[in-house]
Parts: sequence; structure tokens; C-alpha cells
Amino acid sequence: MKKQTKAYIFALTAILSWSTVATAFKIALAGMDYIHLLAISSSVAALFFALLLLFKGDLKIAIARPKSELLHSAFLGFLNPFLYYFILLKAYSLLSAQLALSLNYIWPITLVLLSIPLLKQRIGLKSIACILLSFIGVIIIANKGSISNIESPNSWGIILALGSSIIWAIFWIYNTKDTRKNLNKLFLNFLFGATYSIIALIILDQFRFPDIKSLGAAIYIGLVECGIAYIYWLKAMKLSESTDKIGNLVFLSPFISLFLIHLFIGETIYLSTWIGLSIIVTGIILQKVTIKKR
Repeated sequence: MKKQTKAYIFALTAILSWSTVATAFKIALAGMDYIHLLAISSSVAALFFALLLLFKGDLKIAIARPKSELLHSAFLGFLNPFLYYFILLKAYSLLSAQLALSLNYIWPITLVLLSIPLLKQRIGLKSIACILLSFIGVIIIANKGSISNIESPNSWGIILALGSSIIWAIFWIYNTKDTRKNLNKLFLNFLFGATYSIIALIILDQFRFPDIKSLGAAIYIGLVECGIAYIYWLKAMKLSESTDKIGNLVFLSPFISLFLIHLFIGETIYLSTWIGLSIIVTGIILQKVTIKKR
């Protein structure tokens, strides 16, 4: 089998895994609150990466790092998984799965906006037009197709869903500057993130054992969405002749997610959600093309 074919297989497997997450979030949140879900899933992910490093014989190397690297991982772990999922899971507990999913997907545009102050990058008028196009999609989704009358189903939930995209974009920028091995970074990030999550659970709530179905969904999120899918995606990036060949496959994920949300959760997917999400993705793709040309 050709390397590029293997890259496509790994990439599509990762994308299909990520596409199930919105459904898994809702199943898990039906039997536990968002803080429990965060603590369980992040702990499972940290354990998964620890076992993977142990199997490879690199666990001691990953842990025995200079103080500066550990502090950097503590910072990144606070951003993601802790703060990012803390905000995102709360949004999912307040909104429908389709709405939380679609609003969170604005993060590539948020990344472009944050790159202006953080990376000192400049954006042209075409980029600004693409950003405005994506935000039109956000408005259509949030208002269920009504542009003239803003009627939010839950304003706080929408703020949180959009806010999570800001946290992810900030994490993305700082993570790309980190030249350490990806697996080592993932392990330390989730180790610190799981620690923060458990502390938050102790302070803000008290542990209650969830039902089996919700617990299974939480374990699935930690193992698949936060663990295996990342490994498969990194493998695909390594095998691919060009990142562009698999990078655009990511745009399949939100649409597959909507189908799975309807199939397993039973949500009626509004036409405005399909249209709004298509507009958001179009804006993101045009933005990528504009930046590549520049």
C-alpha cells in the first residue's frame, strides 16, 4: 500500500472518530455534569498516553524534563484540555449538540484574528471578507435562519461555545512554537489537564458515580477523541506527501457530526444549521486559499 493511501486511511479514521464526539458529549452529559465528564475523560487520555509511552520505553524520558519544559506543559495543559473543555462542555450542557458543534467550529477564523496581535501577522481585505462571511454563518445558525431578529436559545451557552474557539486558537498558536515530540507533549498536557480537572471537581463539586452508559461515553471521549484520534492524525501527517492533501479532509467532520447527532441523539437538524455551517466552512476554506496565495 502506498504511503499516501495509508495517510488517507489514518486521516479519515481520525476524522470519523472526531465526528462522533458531539454525540458522545451529549450521551455523557445526560448522566453526569460537565466537570465530572472533564475529569474522567482527561484522566483516561492521560493514562492512555502514559501507557503508550511506557510501551515505547519513553515514559521516564517524557517525565524527566527540565523545569522550564514542565512549566510550559503546565501552561498548555491549563489551556487544553482543562480550560478549553471546561468551557466547551459547559456550552454543550446548555445548547443543542448541533448549535454547540457549529459555533465551536469557528476556531480557524479566531486563529487568524488572534495571529494579528500574538504573531504580528497582517491580514488583507480578502481575509477580512472571508472572516465576515463565516460570522454570517454563525448568526444564521444561532438565530435558526433569522438574520433580522436575534433570538438566542441560550446567550450564555453561545458565548461559551464561541469563547472555547478562542481558547483553542490561543493553545494552537503556543503549541506550534513547541518543538518537543508530539507524544511527549500530549502526555504532559493531559497529565496537567487531568490534575487541574480533578482539583476543579473537588472544589466545585463532589464526585458521584455516573451510570454505566454515561461513564462509557466519558471513557470513549478520553480514549478515542483525546487519544487515539490524535495519534492517527499525527501518523497521517507524517505519511502524507503534503499536509494539504489531508488537511482539507477535516472539513468533512462537522457535517458527519450533524448526521450522527440526528441518528443517535434524535435532534432535528435545522436547514439553517446546514446552511450556516456550509457558509462558515466556505469562509474558512477561502481564508486558507487567500493566505496560501499571499
